[in-house]
Parts: sequence; C-alpha cells; structure tokens
Amino acid sequence: MFMEIVLETDRAHAQCLSDALIDVGALSACIEDAQAGDEDEEPLFGEPGAAPAATAWHRNRVVALFNGGTTIDIPLSRLRAAGIGDFVVAGQRDVPDTDWVRLTQSQFTPIHIGQRLWIVPSWHTPPAAAMAPNAIVLLLDPGLAFGTGTHATTRLCLEWLEIHLRAGQSVIDYGCGSGILAIAAKKLGAGEVSGTDIDPQAVAASIQNARDNRCDAHFVDSSSFHGSPKEIVIANILSNPLKLLAPALVDLITPGGSLVLSGVLERQASEVIDAYADRLALTTWRSMDGWVCLTGFKPHGEPA
Repeated sequence: MFMEIVLETDRAHAQCLSDALIDVGALSACIEDAQAGDEDEEPLFGEPGAAPAATAWHRNRVVALFNGGTTIDIPLSRLRAAGIGDFVVAGQRDVPDTDWVRLTQSQFTPIHIGQRLWIVPSWHTPPAAAMAPNAIVLLLDPGLAFGTGTHATTRLCLEWLEIHLRAGQSVIDYGCGSGILAIAAKKLGAGEVSGTDIDPQAVAASIQNARDNRCDAHFVDSSSFHGSPKEIVIANILSNPLKLLAPALVDLITPGGSLVLSGVLERQASEVIDAYADRLALTTWRSMDGWVCLTGFKPHGEPA
C-alpha cells in the first residue's frame, strides 16, 4: 500500500515543490495542469532542443507518492520546516500495490490500421479478423521504446507505407523506436530494411521485435549507423530533430526516392517544409489528431 498526496501551487513554485517532495521522502512526484479537462486547460509543448515557453501551468497539481504508513503530517511539516509553504492540500488517498506491467499490457490491445495491417501485442492472441488471407500481423512488444501503433504519428506512417510501398523497395527507418515501421515495411514486401535510433533500448526492442516477426531487418545504434541511400527514408521523430537532420536524411535517399516525415504538429509543418526546401519539396500527405505526415521525392538531379 502507498499513500498519495496532491498539492496545488502556482507556476512559480511548482518545480521547487516537486523537488522538495522528493527531498522529504516521496518515491515520485509529478506536476499536472490543475485545470486539465476544462475550458481553461493550458497546452504546453516542448521537444528536444526547444523547451516550451513555460515549464509549468498557471495552476498546478503536484502529485506525490509515499510509502504506505506515511501520514500526511510528516511530509507537510518537513516542507514547512524547509521554508516551503506556497501550496494548498488538495487531497490524499491510499494507493494499493498494483501489477503495473499487467495493467499496462491490458491497455494495449490489437489495433487494425489501414486495410490490412494489424498490430498485435506479443501477449495477445491475434483476433479472428487478423487471420484473414490478406491480413498482415505485426507482433509487437514495445518495451521501453516508442511506437505501439496507437499514436497518430505512427498510424500515419503505417498508412503511408501500406498505400505507397512497392515490392522490393529498400527502406530506412530513422528513429526506429520499437521497430514497428521497419517491420511493417518488410511485411508489406520491402527489400532491404534497416533502422537506427539514438536510444540503445529502442534498438534492442527493435531487434527482438524483428526476431519475433521473423523479419530480416537490421537495426543499429545511431553512433554506428552508416547507411547507404535507400528508396524510402521514413522518420517519425519530432520537428526540431527533423529540421536539424534535413541534410543527413536527404543524403540517405536515392534519386527519385521518397522521404516520409512524421512527429510534426500541424502548426510546425511549414517550418519543417522550409528546412528541406532547398533540396526537396515536401507537402502534407495526411493529418490526424493535430499531427501531419509530410512526404516528398528526391529530384533525380540530386546526388545519391
């Protein structure tokens, strides 16, 4: 059993309060928008290389978890003894111990994408519909990597591959996460398929998922990646890395080949398009839930 306390504070004191809760014995502490779910909810977006303009909300809920048997008076008195009193107590509750792995798995169920693709967690039996003659099943265990097929950015990339990939085309999945895009490409008929990621855990998850799917796809850490140009380069990352990687990604495409970019919010699309404009014309292929998938072809005059 654990004990959870919820404190509310303003923007100026949220991070300090969160840090102080850890110092006085909290097992974890997180900051949430106290107005989430109502008309005053504030969106905060940030990504690597560009922190959001604000790092907390106007009104914040700081949620801290303590070992069972802790009484709320103990952490509160320690906070006040440390000179931290800019908060109000919004609630407390007992939290039963939970099998978090099983709970997480229960939230990830088979997903049907496009016309033929089924993403099936490795601990699930494929549904009957996934056994249709033309269905393509990807068995997936994301581990600690990004990419389960539920996020709009991943779905957009999978839909593009199903529609546009031609048999035998070579593919690079740049920022492979769980390997879902590379494995889908291979199962859709791609030829040589490779993937890379800056996160070793993502590379490990991709390698294991490829084995589970009996796919011949090669994955390496980005520090060891020296890929030759391929006919399709697909990158589902975030807008700032995509802008910084523009020269490298274009160099990885064969002349006449395709570039597919996702992880881009609709309001960021023009900036990403501009970052590639001198070598490749990108357009918005499709949007979903505020995200876009950008695509373009490398001109035949461009060097491989």
